[in-house]
Amino acid sequence: MAREEAKGVASEFTHLNDQGLPRMVDVGDKEETHREAVARGRVCTTAAVVAAIREGRVKKGAVLPVAQVAGIMAAKRTADWIPLCHPLPLTGVDMAFELDEERGIIDIEARVRTRGRTGVEMEALAAVAAAALTLYDMCKALDRSMTISDIRLEEKRGGKGGAFVRGTGARVQGDSPRAPGAGLSDPPGP
Repeated sequence: MAREEAKGVASEFTHLNDQGLPRMVDVGDKEETHREAVARGRVCTTAAVVAAIREGRVKKGAVLPVAQVAGIMAAKRTADWIPLCHPLPLTGVDMAFELDEERGIIDIEARVRTRGRTGVEMEALAAVAAAALTLYDMCKALDRSMTISDIRLEEKRGGKGGAFVRGTGARVQGDSPRAPGAGLSDPPGP
């Protein structure tokens, strides 16, 4: 890539330097604020696998508690997974699972919070991904055709950029976050 072309590309992406090479963004001058992100994802399997999870009949053990811990651990170690993420002191990670036995679906939600200079979107996404992979690992003997899908950011709050809530437009100002530990279908808190 020519030097001038690289400068043009670099000016559009904060994680590229003037030469178009990766860099970690300096957040040292940013104000510390409360930040929260919510991510969701889905594991599609069979009704029989969801029933086995619900009834505690999976031979590898208690699937949901292990997936919950995997999600929390992944949120805490996101900077080890994603090269340009800043290591963050998280103040909270909540995981929620919703089982739909009839459709053979397990929905996963991660809610991650911190007080810092950069957001926790990647931590929430990593938590969902790790929980989904753990569900697959623990249940693969029952269904190797399981699929992991729809991992996405649902909400983001805090920082200069304001709030983002999927399905309501790009950014929303003044929305209140959900209460810590709120479930997948719980409405936002006060």
